[in-house]
Amino acid sequence: MGIPEIEVDVVIPGQTRYLAMVGNIGEQIASAIDRYSGDRDLLAYSLNLALTEAVVNAIEHADPNGPEHKVHVHIRLADEDLRMTVCDQGHGFDLDTLPPPDLDDMLERGRGLFLIRNLMDSVASYRTPDGHVLEMTKSLG
Repeated sequence: MGIPEIEVDVVIPGQTRYLAMVGNIGEQIASAIDRYSGDRDLLAYSLNLALTEAVVNAIEHADPNGPEHKVHVHIRLADEDLRMTVCDQGHGFDLDTLPPPDLDDMLERGRGLFLIRNLMDSVASYRTPDGHVLEMTKSLG
């Protein structure tokens, strides 16, 4: 990836009251990308929803310390790719072993990752020495 045009780093407490702020960052980035020729409203919605769902998962599943843990969100636009990572102190999960959600059961959990995978061009999940990373990439070219 080349030199970033936009780079945002945010660390928030593991509390859901910060979700709107994180989603808003995604929307603001969508409006700031001058050379994007696609549907900017759809891009803003997609980035908001993907970031919000990823942060919800990090808050709800990451750390037994609950709101004491931190969630690190990093967004980077370089070349034709927008890469968003959500990092937490949890053990993570294997994307390939997650079953698809039952879309007929409105109470079932697990829709967040399904949505993220459908909104973004690529999604990866991996561990680092500091915890778990969910990496989402959207091609803007």
